[in-house]
Amino acid sequence: MAGGTHARLAELAAEAADCRNCGLWQHATQTVFGEGDPHTPIVLVGEQPGDAEDRAGRPFVGPAGRILDEALSAAGLGRDDLYLTNAVKHFKWTAKGKRRIHERPNRAEVVACRPWLDAELSIVQPAVLVVLGATAGQALFGSKFRVGAARESTLDYQGVPVVATIHPSAVLRAPDAGAREEMHGGLVRDLEKARDLAGLPVSAAGTAPPRSARA
Repeated sequence: MAGGTHARLAELAAEAADCRNCGLWQHATQTVFGEGDPHTPIVLVGEQPGDAEDRAGRPFVGPAGRILDEALSAAGLGRDDLYLTNAVKHFKWTAKGKRRIHERPNRAEVVACRPWLDAELSIVQPAVLVVLGATAGQALFGSKFRVGAARESTLDYQGVPVVATIHPSAVLRAPDAGAREEMHGGLVRDLEKARDLAGLPVSAAGTAPPRSARA
């Protein structure tokens, strides 16, 4: 692929739109590719698109995306200053009445989508990676990866420091307000760690405590 970083990512996204590496494309609306600042020092990697992302064709625009935006703001980071993507680019779901319920992608599906993630990282060349949840971590480190253990240290992926944290959807699943606040606070601290590792200043976005953590 020739051209600048923007052009190379656009070309890659166009190629991924026709991906048939696994069967997930058959029931998804579209490929949901990464987006954001291609010159950022921080790349966030989630699991897969959800229902809202599948319909919109953009990552992290549903309820979990709102939690992530609040956590980023609290950590002094702005979405526009980052690159956001997922380990798996198609929405895997099962029907429950009229609703489409998220299903966790299996190992074969994660492996099938890995070339797209590798290509994104080779173009953006981040200084820090943040993996959001177990599936994202396992995409890079294998099936033995566990978020809890990985959060205790800074991992290394091909010379790039990696901060492991929960997926923002875990905050939505918290059983009560106290647990939600604790989980949200941990997510914020992990994002602050990534910000510091990347040497980024605190953004003006980080001004108010997130409402979801206080709900």
